[in-house]
Amino acid sequence: MKKLLAAVALGVAGAAWAQGSAVDEIERYRQMIADGNPAELYEAEGEELWKKKAGPKNASLEKCDLGLGPGVTKGAYAQLPRYFADTDRVQDAESRILTCMQQLQGIDPQEIIKGSFGRGKRAEVVAIVTWLSGQSKGMKVNVVPKHPKEKEAYALGRKAFYYQAGPHDFSCASCHGEDGKRIRLQDLPNITTPEGAAKGWTTWPAYRVSNGQMWSMQHRLEDCYRQQRFPQPVYTSELTIALSYFMAANSNGATMATPGIKR
Repeated sequence: MKKLLAAVALGVAGAAWAQGSAVDEIERYRQMIADGNPAELYEAEGEELWKKKAGPKNASLEKCDLGLGPGVTKGAYAQLPRYFADTDRVQDAESRILTCMQQLQGIDPQEIIKGSFGRGKRAEVVAIVTWLSGQSKGMKVNVVPKHPKEKEAYALGRKAFYYQAGPHDFSCASCHGEDGKRIRLQDLPNITTPEGAAKGWTTWPAYRVSNGQMWSMQHRLEDCYRQQRFPQPVYTSELTIALSYFMAANSNGATMATPGIKR
């Protein structure tokens, strides 16, 4: 079903490209398929996984504390990443789900950290995060560095954003540090501005039509590093969470539009 939806969406895209400017038609195509976003399938799966008993402890995730109290999901994603006292670290949605899986279900997070996107337990985490993001749709991003470790995360995220190295001497800022940049036909948001940060943050996780998969922000960041020819970052690492915090804080006050849909 997911592959069929991707094929249909690509067909729509091909037809749209025949008219008008490519950029305008891409935007039209996104609007056309937004109402039937295949992410809805992942949302449904994520809700089932949230309520399903699993792991050595045969428990669900319904008592998971995402920052607003055990089991509270409405609006939680819009306030992530944030500092959690029980782990003494800043966590994004994916790393927090790993913590809850370990604490509530007895699942070893290393199995997921060492896994691959689109497979096994990591695919389940992405589905859960997709559902959680939908619980904050239409709400305002509320990520403001207050705790010392949140301030550290923002500073690290900013440093990582501008860090320039690798065989092409790239940084995140090479593509997302100023207005008016594009790659192929894709407009690139300027993450250093509130508007650009909102475009880069509030629409992920998103369904990628081009490969028929649901991508989380962790997946998006990993692929950015791949394109820069950097080593693959560790899933839910301090680095990727810090970059997420930098984007989220820069988009504070923007409206969540997750789950999104991308070409």
